[in-house]
Amino acid sequence: MLLGFNRNFNLILIGQIITLFGSAILRFALSLYILDFTGSAETFAVLLAVSTLPTILLSPIGGAIADRVNRKHLIVSFDFISFVVTGGLLAFLYAGSGDMVIIIGAVMTILALVSTFYHPTVQASIPLLIEEDKLMKANGAVSGIGAITNSAGPVLGGLIYGFAGIEFIVAVTCASFLIAAIIELFIRIPFFKEARVQGMLKTIGSDLAIGFRYIHKENPFLLKIILIAASINLFITPLFLVGIPYVIKVLMHMEDQYFGYTQGGISLSMIVAAAVIGLIAGKIRINNLYLCFLGSGIIFLPMALAIYPSWLDGDQQPIIAYLVFSLCAMLIMFVITLVNIFFTTLLQKKTPNALLGKVMAIMFAISTCAVPIGQVVTGTLIDKFTNNMYLLVILIGIITIIISLFMKKLLSSSSEGSTTQDTVTSQV
Repeated sequence: MLLGFNRNFNLILIGQIITLFGSAILRFALSLYILDFTGSAETFAVLLAVSTLPTILLSPIGGAIADRVNRKHLIVSFDFISFVVTGGLLAFLYAGSGDMVIIIGAVMTILALVSTFYHPTVQASIPLLIEEDKLMKANGAVSGIGAITNSAGPVLGGLIYGFAGIEFIVAVTCASFLIAAIIELFIRIPFFKEARVQGMLKTIGSDLAIGFRYIHKENPFLLKIILIAASINLFITPLFLVGIPYVIKVLMHMEDQYFGYTQGGISLSMIVAAAVIGLIAGKIRINNLYLCFLGSGIIFLPMALAIYPSWLDGDQQPIIAYLVFSLCAMLIMFVITLVNIFFTTLLQKKTPNALLGKVMAIMFAISTCAVPIGQVVTGTLIDKFTNNMYLLVILIGIITIIISLFMKKLLSSSSEGSTTQDTVTSQV
């Protein structure tokens, strides 16, 4: 058995590896192709923004569908749809006809929509395939695969695009989706069909209302988890998406490859966190989880000192400042990855399976909405703190410590009487 998991979960993992690698390579290659084809970064930015809208708007619907339809059939169908869509794109590329900007925009939107439905379906399936004592490790494996594909996919996409061109990449990813769908045909996921007394649209609307009501009234502990996840994406994640590139390339005047090294190090820290989560799961409890965030808040202090103006102005120090700053970023992302996996596992364990798809999707939608808001706010603050960026980093560190204190208050009261004895090993 792969990594000690059973046959069905191993097939899920193999399907994830093939599908996510294919998607990551294709997304990056299409971005390069659009830039080469149009010469306009603005055009691609618009396409990217439009294609990501389904993730935010339709994620809860995907969760509702995941709770109503056989999840194995959904997973297979989503990969088969991706196969058909990329096959159609390949035909247009070889024919050389049509407006490729519109066609690629449509393909990116459809694939984003499929991904929006695909992820809550997989997450909702995991508790049905894995024993309770291996659930944290299983989520770590899924998270690790995501981190690896997100970091390695663009690298492979860029290399293959440069050597073989867009047609070859689309052909390979098209085949990968088909292979994943065939492999997933052999998965056995328990399914208990619920009776439907209304039409499809009314049923989905009713299911969504049930999901929101369950989170808001019946199990408000889940709402606390969702709010904490959203706060991470609002205050901390934007620093990694917007702040780190600015610091390394503008403040430190480092060359592009150094930014690549930092991004690689951050991805590596996420992979390591996913790999070790099963070993340290017994030490992470609901009532001490806040200590992880408290530690992250403290790590922001040396991160801020690394970009203190007088430190950066020294002749011999930029590389030292770069190393300190990058190491702090890696440690913080390591902790955040642990917390995210813990929250996912906690959500899976505290939610009835009939509601799990909806609850996972609602969490994902709400936490995802916080990302663009945080990016806009962080970008504005960076402009205002240009000459004193260290103050902004200290501010984010203080906010992180405040979040940790709120986390202690919110989660400690909810941990009393938990059947898990405050530990997940006994889930955006």
